[in-house]
Amino acid sequence: MEKQRVTVRVAGKEYGLVSSDSPEHLNRVAAYLDRQITETVFATRLPKETVTVLVAMNIADELMKAKDENARLRREIAALREKEN
Repeated sequence: MEKQRVTVRVAGKEYGLVSSDSPEHLNRVAAYLDRQITETVFATRLPKETVTVLVAMNIADELMKAKDENARLRREIAALREKEN
């Protein structure tokens, strides 16, 4: 897929992105990030700069846990396939 320019809005600011991902995907990602920032700002009343780091840490934590779970499931599938043979 060829790269496209997409403008997304996160935390009240617009960002121009160039990506081979679809505009729908990028808008979905931006909406998720924006929602996380907004919810954290209201829940904590911390400055946006601090909130963005906290949100980045939370999302990185989600990613690492998802990667660990993916690896565990792949090992489980491989073990089941090994048993079948």
